[in-house]
This record gives sequence, C-alpha cells and structure tokens, in this order.
Amino acid sequence: MAIAIRQLHPHFVGEVSGVDLRQPLTLDEIAQLQAAIDHYAVLVLHDQDITDEQQLRFALSFGEREQARGGTVTKKEDYRLSTGLNDVSNLGKDGKPLPRDHRTHLFNLGNCLWHSDSSFRPIPAKYSILSARVVNPKGGNTEFADMRAAYDALDQETKAEIEDLVCEHSLMYSRGSLGFLDYTEEEKEMFKPVKQRLVRTHPAHGRKSLYLSSHAGAVIGMSMPEGRLLLRDLTEHATQPEFVYVHTWRLHDLIMWDNRQTMHRVRRYDQSQPRDMRRATVAGTEPTIAQQAAE
Repeated sequence: MAIAIRQLHPHFVGEVSGVDLRQPLTLDEIAQLQAAIDHYAVLVLHDQDITDEQQLRFALSFGEREQARGGTVTKKEDYRLSTGLNDVSNLGKDGKPLPRDHRTHLFNLGNCLWHSDSSFRPIPAKYSILSARVVNPKGGNTEFADMRAAYDALDQETKAEIEDLVCEHSLMYSRGSLGFLDYTEEEKEMFKPVKQRLVRTHPAHGRKSLYLSSHAGAVIGMSMPEGRLLLRDLTEHATQPEFVYVHTWRLHDLIMWDNRQTMHRVRRYDQSQPRDMRRATVAGTEPTIAQQAAE
C-alpha cells in the first residue's frame, strides 16, 4: 500500500496511512516520511501495534538514539523499561500507577507544561516518537503547537528584537515552576542550565521558528523578571488555538514530531488509572549555539 498523508490542521500535522511499522521500512518509505516530517512537523500513525524493538528500529531510520541520562530523577535500578525507550508513563517498576506523592510522579508532572523535548541538553533532541500502549480512560490528550506559524505571525519589531537572543534551559526551571525544588547535589550538577537560541532556522527548508520551552528560565542579557516576562508573552502567543493541534489518543497510536519546529504538552488525566506511553528519541546533531557553562 502506498503512503498517503492527510493534513489535520491548517498549519501542520499529517495523518499517515499505508505504513506498517511491524515491518522494516524501505528506503523509499524512509525518504517519504523524512520529507513529511520536515513539512508537517507532526505525523500521526494509527493502529501501530508494535514492540519496543520495532519502535526503536523505526526511530533509528531517522538518526541515532538519544541517550536518556540526565532527563529524569528516577534511579537506574528503578527503571521500568530496559529496551532503550523513554518511559513517559505513570507506572512504576511493578507496572502499577505511581503513588501521587512519589518523587518520580511529581517530577513527571512537568510534562503537562509546554515544552520541547531535551531542550535542556547541550545538543537538543531532533525527533520524538511516542507509542500509546495503554490509553488512560479520562484526559491525557497531547497538544502540539506549530512554532513556525507562531514565528511567522509575530510583528517585524518583535522578530528583530528576538532574532539573536539566547536563553538558558534547565529541568530545574520547568519543575521549579510547579514547586518541585528538592534536588540532590548530583541532580543539580546534571541539570545545570544550557544555552539555546530563541529563534531557530530549520536546515531542510529554511523556515524560522520560535524555540520555546518550559525549560527556558532566563534570557542572556536580561534581568530574570524581564526575560521571563518575554518568554511568557511569546509562549502565550505561540500556544493560541490557531497554532495548536489537540490529539485524543487511541490505543496503538504512534506520533512522531520534530522538536525543532514544535512544542507540546500532555493534559491532566486520572492518575489512578494506568497510562503506558513509550518514547523513542532521535538525537540532535548539533547545538543551537556554541555551548559554554551557563553562569
């Protein structure tokens, strides 16, 4: 069956049919999907009942796997998955929902904030590929914002103001905004801020986009309050309904998105019920700016 794509939102998001990820992709299929993710920024594939190994194989068609270290407070011996996928479920190692006061659960609530995956890393993530293995019966929609369309809609004065700005990103900024402030010295070292451009240019088509995230907590050269107000204003602009696609998950849905062109967030859901979501993350290939230790 040939690949077909139907656009789901006026600005972005392609619904892909004609692909079975239980089978290895052909070179032609990889090329078509690569062009599609560059263009649509988000791809939705239904009815992909796959294993972790098949999901990782699909991800590796588009680049190297990002190493997970540094993105969680969960200790390695407590990991639920051992296949190389990121666990973005609400489940513990025993397969049951984590208690509401569990440290990992409280930390993971930061995923409900608008963000771009791994913007807190010196080389941020390229693609994220999320597979729905158990869907929560209430809530848990994922929202995506097109950061290219949001940039295009800015006035020229704002574009000129932000063109060369650099922000500091850290998991401690995003989690701190929810009141999660308790870190070990090892975690503080692991979560040290990194610098990222506020405006990025996509290498495939040259469109500019806002590079925002709840991980961004400071703008170099601005006072903390002034910088955070600017980031808040830009985020409010970028997440207006006209730029946002809301995905209601079905069992075995798989979504692939380009972190260089989008932000996303999960909405609140019934934490007493299991939600098993597994993410393969394709590593970025270069920093947005030459990295130095953030002051």
